Amino acid sequence: MKQLKLNKYYLLLKNWWETIDLTNYEKSFFNREIISFNQQLFRLKEKKIRIGAYGKSGVGKSSVLNSLLKKEIFKTDVINGTTREIQAEEWNIKDQILNSVELLDSPGFDFCGTKCPDKVYSCIKHSDIILFIVSGDLNRNELSEISSFIKDGKKIIVTLNKIDLFNKTELKEIIESIKFKLPKDLNIPIIINHENNLKNYMSKIINQHGEIFLTLNSLQSADTLFMQIKEQRLKRRQKLAQSTIGKFSTIKASTVALNPFILFDIAGSFALDTALISELSKIYGLNLKGESTRKIFKNISINNLFLGVTQVGVNTSFNLVRKLILLTAPFTNGLSLLPYGPIAIIQAAIAIHSTKILGKLAAKEIFKRSKASFIEPYIMMQNINFNEPEIFKHIKIYLRKRNLNNNFVSFLP
Repeated sequence: MKQLKLNKYYLLLKNWWETIDLTNYEKSFFNREIISFNQQLFRLKEKKIRIGAYGKSGVGKSSVLNSLLKKEIFKTDVINGTTREIQAEEWNIKDQILNSVELLDSPGFDFCGTKCPDKVYSCIKHSDIILFIVSGDLNRNELSEISSFIKDGKKIIVTLNKIDLFNKTELKEIIESIKFKLPKDLNIPIIINHENNLKNYMSKIINQHGEIFLTLNSLQSADTLFMQIKEQRLKRRQKLAQSTIGKFSTIKASTVALNPFILFDIAGSFALDTALISELSKIYGLNLKGESTRKIFKNISINNLFLGVTQVGVNTSFNLVRKLILLTAPFTNGLSLLPYGPIAIIQAAIAIHSTKILGKLAAKEIFKRSKASFIEPYIMMQNINFNEPEIFKHIKIYLRKRNLNNNFVSFLP
């Protein structure tokens, strides 16, 4: 049954990815992110969980991983900074449900000799579980790194190494201090690397929850890439939408200012507004029919009183004044025509302003309608039921941050 679930999510993500039609520019722009996602998708298919060791220099990341392997695979030394790049090794656990476990060793985040520190952080961030290695109480830099992982919705296990440096009382005080500094609502595990403590804990958590950690990280990886692509597309569409709104504003301003007939003026404005909404819908990938564009226009006009008043009431009043000016011109030797120009300019300015408001509101409404999809990774993540929700609180943080920071309103015109 569990095997089928992994296959199910792999097929869902694979099918989802195949539906995304990328341009050559996007393929080049997101090349590194696409490679990273495809690697994660491959690990999901192969049922291969990745565990990354991370921490400052000298805390014993390599020795911790060696203690799990029961072999001296990763190079260690008394001198800090022995590990200068990401290294990987497979860890064979007896009776595991997953096919394999990959352990990643990394340079210390504070080590100056690391060639690409951002690349190291990114690689560890894409791990399914992160072992954050410490050799004493947490300092400010370590807390900052942990906070970054928490904000990204990562599963963290704090591993206390080099405990032989402390007596029992000191060790107890250090653990209490670490607990106090970590977020209370997350229940981040603090495991002492002593004898088989860490190995037994990791074997248990991988066997019980390894599949869901692998699945969740795959969905997160897909969703992050999806949001990056969406943001980049919206930035490009924003410029096109702004240009389109500007074009329609100019046309309407000219039409309103020059047309002396009230009914033609109002009818023409409505026709232009409907056409604008139709053009914006194409820009944002939602080709609306006439009935739908009129419905959006009606909803926007009703919900925005200023827009409704300026579109009908104000323009109608100005048109009546202009009509009177034209009718009285023969009786005033043309003197009554003097206010005609300023009134036309005011009407044009109102037409431009109201069209811009309409365009922004319409773009927001169209974007809301176009972004709904029941196969997005985000939706898949929301629909997962957790047997032990306490262990997966980090995902709630990811979903909360995703809702807060990725509404994309700032990228609309």
